[in-house]
Amino acid sequence: MEKDIAVLALLVVTVLLSTLRIGDKTRMDRVERKLDLIIKHLGIEELGPAQQDSVDELLRQGKKIEAIKRYREITGAGLKDAKEAVERRAV
Repeated sequence: MEKDIAVLALLVVTVLLSTLRIGDKTRMDRVERKLDLIIKHLGIEELGPAQQDSVDELLRQGKKIEAIKRYREITGAGLKDAKEAVERRAV
């Protein structure tokens, strides 16, 4: 899972850099569709505003472990990935 996320992150950075140079909307649309397919294939879910708020509220209450559990419930992430993501949100 970590390898998949690293590959996805690298792909996202590459795509962003290439679209900045290209500026072609059609090509950007194709790239976005491909990224959506990759994200779907990897089973990665983005947190919606309400879900972000629930994780952030637990962090504000000092309930880091509960925030990690909540993040895992929402995204299906593993423990290590969820812990790292929640710690990034806490900063």
